[in-house]
Amino acid sequence: TTALQVSAAQGSSSCLQLHIVTWNVGTASPPPDVTDLLQLSSQAVDMDMYVIGLQEVNSKIVNFLSDMAFDDPWSTFFMDVLSPLGYIKLSAIRMQGLLLLVFVKHAHVPFIRDIHTHYTRTGLYGYWGNKGGVTIRLSLYGHTICFINCHLPAHIENTDQRLDNCEKILEMQQFEGENVPGVLDHDLLFWFGDLNFRIADHGMHFVRESINKCRYNLLWEKDQLNMAKKKESFLKEFMEGPLQFKPTYKFDLYTDVYDTSGKKRKPAWTDRILWRVKNLCSYVLKEGELPQKEQAVSVTLKNYISHMSYGISDHKPVTGTFGLEMKPFVSVPLVTVNPEGEWNAERDVLISYSTVPKFPSSTWDWIGLYKVTFKHVNDYVTYAWVKDDEISFTEDTNLVYMSANEIPHAGGEFLLCFYSHAFQSVVGISQPFQIQATKISTEKDLAQEDICGMERPYNPESHIEF
Repeated sequence: TTALQVSAAQGSSSCLQLHIVTWNVGTASPPPDVTDLLQLSSQAVDMDMYVIGLQEVNSKIVNFLSDMAFDDPWSTFFMDVLSPLGYIKLSAIRMQGLLLLVFVKHAHVPFIRDIHTHYTRTGLYGYWGNKGGVTIRLSLYGHTICFINCHLPAHIENTDQRLDNCEKILEMQQFEGENVPGVLDHDLLFWFGDLNFRIADHGMHFVRESINKCRYNLLWEKDQLNMAKKKESFLKEFMEGPLQFKPTYKFDLYTDVYDTSGKKRKPAWTDRILWRVKNLCSYVLKEGELPQKEQAVSVTLKNYISHMSYGISDHKPVTGTFGLEMKPFVSVPLVTVNPEGEWNAERDVLISYSTVPKFPSSTWDWIGLYKVTFKHVNDYVTYAWVKDDEISFTEDTNLVYMSANEIPHAGGEFLLCFYSHAFQSVVGISQPFQIQATKISTEKDLAQEDICGMERPYNPESHIEF
């Protein structure tokens, strides 16, 4: 049971912890450690959701084509770090060098629906995705949230082009067939990335002296994004935390020294995280009329910092940690799924599940068996088609069998997920449970070979991916 489910039962609000990362990685490979970047130390707050936006991921043609079929090195890296901690990759989208990843704690997965991705190319007349924006939108406990990772045009003189591209991305991304047709219609919007805004007017000496003395406030008024927020109507509702950290561009690699090359780029806060809460009371109320809906979500910025220890590119990563206070509109999973009895590979096993009334069942629904450290929805050990393998059902409960041949002999800790074809997502997840190791498993480990001519479980990769 999640804190939000408890809150819903009590009619109160609860707070979710969200951690957003933006990092221009300059075609580099992942660093050896991201404990600081993801706030994973034992003293840190346990995050409910991670959203990671990268720019300039290595996008040579060969890499781009091979990564279409397989996870790219950065996605694999973050999955390897986060899956042992109980997070799964909920969604991802890549457009050339832009990569956006969303990870969530297992317990929240059944309450996340309507997951869609989108992208907008703006570089080279829109034909090649070297600049633009990638988006993931979803419904979280009934609240609509959208994340946009952008890489906007470079150079100090291109402010107007940056603003035009930003407006284009916000306007062009329409989600068809949804109650939420556009980016700005979401209850909550996070906009981040290498936005490439620079510090205008001030010379190099003044900028560097202000940074050396930690007098960042002297530079805020001439930050091009801050200036644009005062003029551009589409930016006025976006909020950002104070820039109480050094400008994050441009550094010599593996140092905290600003650019010493011949170009000597002026330092700038190119890497930013902004957010916008949809104002539900922005319309004019008639006298005596009450608003139909209270503010859906309130956002508290807990931390907005750069991470100077990372030197793989000429940008330093920036993170924002947020508390999302929300009253859950959805608090009951669509499907409750559980293992029946003791499980081992010596006998067929049973899974029970029940659905909410009017649940849109499909012959394409399936239940997957996963290790507790699974990385994403296709990372199953095996699965059963719900309708094909159903053996009994009542008004309340349905039973599905899974063949002993498909149960891992080695045993371990597992969980079950119910995947709905209608919702195109996991709508039910069991508590972790133990599968007992069998004698065969021990003998197999010793002999390092198959015995008794038993078939191995199906290879998930040989099946169609959902």
